[in-house]
Amino acid sequence: MPTENSSATTFRHVRECSDVYDLLEQIRLRPGMWLRGSSLQHLDSLLTGYGAALAVHAQTEPFAFWPETDFTDWLHEHYGEDSSLGWAAEIERRTPADSTPLDEFFRLLDAFKNDPARRPTPDEVRARRPDLPYMSGTFVTLFWHRELLDQAVQRLEGHGFRVVRVAASGWTTAQEMHQGLAAALEFPSHYGRNLSALNDCLGDVALSGTYDGSPAGAGLVLSFTGYDRFAAACPEDAHSVLDIIAVLARRAAVGRRRFFALVQSDDPDIRFEPVGAMPVLWNGDEWLDSHRR
Repeated sequence: MPTENSSATTFRHVRECSDVYDLLEQIRLRPGMWLRGSSLQHLDSLLTGYGAALAVHAQTEPFAFWPETDFTDWLHEHYGEDSSLGWAAEIERRTPADSTPLDEFFRLLDAFKNDPARRPTPDEVRARRPDLPYMSGTFVTLFWHRELLDQAVQRLEGHGFRVVRVAASGWTTAQEMHQGLAAALEFPSHYGRNLSALNDCLGDVALSGTYDGSPAGAGLVLSFTGYDRFAAACPEDAHSVLDIIAVLARRAAVGRRRFFALVQSDDPDIRFEPVGAMPVLWNGDEWLDSHRR
């Protein structure tokens, strides 16, 4: 299946692949090893996992295979027709009888790669994905200056994210926390006001909520203010809430959804133990302790 445009002509381990295009060339060489039945839908799922891993591990490599971006846009231009289908389904629909969807994908991939205007630079990726700083190495990002939090929220909302603002400064008990989150996120009346119920109801919103109607690339963000006061009053519950968010955020990323939290603290020295097996990090502008003084 290799073509004249293939950059890889020898078999290599996945660890030796430098980017997604290098990986795709290895799949082109041995599709049966990578994809059950050489399925284009399986390739779509594999690339979704690759893209999620880039976000989780703080990599800003240009990635063109999210739904409704880059490769999908190019494909619609190539076919001269807009469509609500993703790139895999669109290629399957248009594959000629004498070819296969996977063969057709690699033919189109070569044409896409030869169009330099369609290959985004890392800076362009960051501009298109304002969520990457808050999904790279953590799903819970700390802020001290409220102006920085406001700026982050404005950028995200400008890109179609649904940002739910939650004032945590008045929470002195777990019940007040549950009441505040239930109101902000419009939980059902039967919400049980305990951590298990929070995990279930927040999971419904984060993993299958209505925010998918937002523009391409958008997601759900929880923006907390005054969280240090709740953490001082109820340290275990405060940590548990962030842990639930981080675990659900990872699950959301695997399912092509974006969900994370921005947490403002009036205490510049606040620290949290890891949540969702990931650290709780300060935002890039306040990474240094000296910047929070």
